[in-house]
Amino acid sequence: MTTLFSLRVRSGARLALALLGLLAFMALRPDSAHATHLRAGDIKATYDTTTGPSYNPRRVFFRMVLYTDISNSAYAKQPTATIFFGDGTATCPNQEIPRTTPDAVPVPSDPRVGSNVYLFEHIYPASGTYVVSFVGENRNGTVRNMATPSTQNFYIATTIYLDPTLRGNHGAILRAPAIDRGAMGQIFLHNPAAYDADGDSLAFRLAPSRQVPGGSGALASVLGPPCVGTGTSPTGTNRPELVAIPCTGYHYPNDPVVAAPAVKEDGTSPATFEIDARTGQLTWNAPVAAGEYNVAIEILEYRRSPGGFDLIGLVIRDMQITIAATSNVRPKLTIPADLCVVAGTQVRGVVTAVDGTGANTTQTPVTLFAYSGILPPATFVQTQAGPPTATANFTWNTACNNVAKEPYLVVFKAQDNPSPNTNTNPPLIDEKTWRITVVGPPPQNLVATPVANNNVQLTWDSYTCTNAQYMYVYRKEGPSTGFVPGGCLTGIPASAGYTLIKRVAASDLGYLDNNPDATGTARGLKRGVNYCYRIYAGFPPPALGESIASNEACTVIPGREALLTKVDVATTGTTTGQIQVCWTQPRTGTSAAFTGTASYVLARAEGLNPAVADFRDIATITSLADTCYTDGTLNTLSKQYTYKLSFVRTFPAGQGAAITETTAPASSVRTSAVPRNGGTAATVSWTFNVPWDNTAQLTQVFRKGPGTTGAYVQVGTATSTATGGTYADNDPTLVKNQQYCYYVRTVGRYAAYPFLNNLPNRSQENCVVLSAPPCTPQLTLLSVNCDSLASLQEFPRQNDRYVNRLRWTPLTNTPAGCDASNLSYNVFYRPSQSGPFRLVGTTTATSFVHTDLIFSAGCYRVQAVASSGLVSDSSNVVCQDNCLFFKLPNIFTPNGDGQNAVFRPKNYSPIRSIHFQAYNRWGVKVFENTTTASDRILINWDGGGAVTENTANRKVSDGVYFYLAEVEFADFANTKRTYKGWVEIVR
Repeated sequence: MTTLFSLRVRSGARLALALLGLLAFMALRPDSAHATHLRAGDIKATYDTTTGPSYNPRRVFFRMVLYTDISNSAYAKQPTATIFFGDGTATCPNQEIPRTTPDAVPVPSDPRVGSNVYLFEHIYPASGTYVVSFVGENRNGTVRNMATPSTQNFYIATTIYLDPTLRGNHGAILRAPAIDRGAMGQIFLHNPAAYDADGDSLAFRLAPSRQVPGGSGALASVLGPPCVGTGTSPTGTNRPELVAIPCTGYHYPNDPVVAAPAVKEDGTSPATFEIDARTGQLTWNAPVAAGEYNVAIEILEYRRSPGGFDLIGLVIRDMQITIAATSNVRPKLTIPADLCVVAGTQVRGVVTAVDGTGANTTQTPVTLFAYSGILPPATFVQTQAGPPTATANFTWNTACNNVAKEPYLVVFKAQDNPSPNTNTNPPLIDEKTWRITVVGPPPQNLVATPVANNNVQLTWDSYTCTNAQYMYVYRKEGPSTGFVPGGCLTGIPASAGYTLIKRVAASDLGYLDNNPDATGTARGLKRGVNYCYRIYAGFPPPALGESIASNEACTVIPGREALLTKVDVATTGTTTGQIQVCWTQPRTGTSAAFTGTASYVLARAEGLNPAVADFRDIATITSLADTCYTDGTLNTLSKQYTYKLSFVRTFPAGQGAAITETTAPASSVRTSAVPRNGGTAATVSWTFNVPWDNTAQLTQVFRKGPGTTGAYVQVGTATSTATGGTYADNDPTLVKNQQYCYYVRTVGRYAAYPFLNNLPNRSQENCVVLSAPPCTPQLTLLSVNCDSLASLQEFPRQNDRYVNRLRWTPLTNTPAGCDASNLSYNVFYRPSQSGPFRLVGTTTATSFVHTDLIFSAGCYRVQAVASSGLVSDSSNVVCQDNCLFFKLPNIFTPNGDGQNAVFRPKNYSPIRSIHFQAYNRWGVKVFENTTTASDRILINWDGGGAVTENTANRKVSDGVYFYLAEVEFADFANTKRTYKGWVEIVR
């Protein structure tokens, strides 16, 4: 067969003559000119993995495999191939890439198909994204799922993301040949058995087969002028990247347009043609017409990053599926169940298959195949071919360097051997994927020992896997229940109740837990508490992976800490309120006294859950026997207060730092009462945040009224939850429009300390007039138009601010009998999804405009206020997140004129930080910095920096630079995105 490749000429003068000859030949022999021998192909890329002076970050090694039909002795040999590198260069006609063997090598599972391997490399001019492609002769004219296939060429490509941060990256390797055949009415299967040597994640998706416009003349039309460069640079210049488009009239094979009726193997509709995105298993259920079909599979390579996953490579496999009308029935394959193993374990699996049977078929021997990135060193040996049963054994000795987050995939294939073996009676297959996850062994011999200053010393044995990167240390109070490490459960899930306290190097053999605060200052642990620890190992990227968690090691710091036991509202008032706070004395756990000079420091903050910074010291008590303090001149009528106690020991200079043990905070109980049922009943509610348990004993509810005179009487009890409770006062003697006052009395206990089992605490008094409450508002928030802001040429400018617009409607009869007239409204706002609301406005309208915001994110709620001062229940909470957009210019001019002098984002939504790096065309980093929202200008690169090409003037030269900007947005999710591109410096 005459091919386009055999007509390559050696000079520009002969090119036109050869093309004329080709056209004349095509006119005389259209069938031959349009025939094809190409069945499938793919290109694999590997970044330079060499070391020493020969390493070049811009060099990439490639391996292309073409599968050709060699059953006909007249097939085209395809000894060489032209490659387009995507950077404006291609191989020269007289220096095409040669095949690695003199002839195509028959594929063991189908000797009618030959494998053609081409190895080549290329040095790119700079970092960036490049599409490396190959275009072959036209497709077979009998392909069913595209229009006029004989006029459309064969195209494959791989996309590489040449980035200095991806040094030595290996692209996806497709281990299984693309040669599987199928039968009408039976499920067709194919799996490329893709593997990534770095442990990056692979995803699979179907795509239409592609072509380069121009048919058989496409390749010649884009070669351009004669090649330049010889020797080590056999590439032509001015070769544009091939522009591929879907094949004309393309349909997926299951489309009824291609062949009808489109039904599955069991006769149901519709037929399906799909690929498993995680395993790459292609399933066509089921062909209904014999013939040839073309399809492309895209294998996408993703690398984990702090912001999620980054696409770093894409490989296209284009393949031809041949479906025959045959009575042969495909075999049935049985493989082991998916499993997880600890590194160092030998994996053994038995694979069996039985040939299919039908009315006109006879069982034949079955050949078993296995494809995977771990073959070798793993082995797969068939011991029996059958019939009746074919058997093979899989063996893999795993090691520490096999630990990975993603499972290893082993694709098993069973292929029968019909007789005669012809194109109309081909061998058929069954195919399944085995997933093997390799996890790290658990760290051994974790021991926890209490040491001086209320610290715990952890020790463990040297970790077995020396390639581990970190050891993660977790702690919780009390032993774990229900958490059993092992199997595929690695690390420590949040449900186990542990908290990560430290990450240390995997080579470390211990850690001193001194409970440091955010500044690193040691605080010590609580005495009397049983602290339990586990550790596990983490492995480096890109494969990552974790170990099984260690054994649990527990220890108790001797003695008992001081415990808050009482926050009791003794007096209710706006300026004369009083709260009594009490606690227990600490204990050393021995007969010895505490060392150092001891004292109590009592601190107070307003609110139910105040921040640490909100506490203020209110009293220092030097006598350890004094365990109560009355806090006065408080506004207990309107405010809730929270206290914490610190037990402090100080030492003379040179004898050690002060030791501070701080209790868990405890709040006062705060009660509220609201009318219900149109003013004929009341609901009493209370809240608290205390370290003791208020749920075991009933909370007592007291009332007085009508009016403010008289004594309080207990009117009921209720069970509190961990944070509060409610009580419905439905007393029929309650009088509408009269005032009643309430308070509650909780009774708590410390379950760990039986002597602390009766801890009463009163709330403040709360009075309410039983009038009809105002109706609860229903709130809506008009969304910010992110697309409109993103389209602006520059945003935000110096005085640009966000505006949020609110609207609401009082809900009729919510609660029952509510009053919707003569209402005003309080508007509350918080900038995040959690935390306290603050009042931002009061209005009589049913709308509100919140202006002068530096970001649009936040949550709102509204309360209606009646003329009597009675407030409604809070409205629904509505939230809005910040927009996510970020645009950088492609040029800046630091020439001293003050215009466009620095590189910075021109249009961006609220941002927390940007980590920016710039590289020159040789992959050398020339600038790096981190800027945050507090910086006046983000990035702010003036063409110089701490890392430059020329340290004399600290300025980089004019030219084009590759940048990498890792952006953390100021949205609720702290979204992280990576932006890559090019910027030109012009002076």
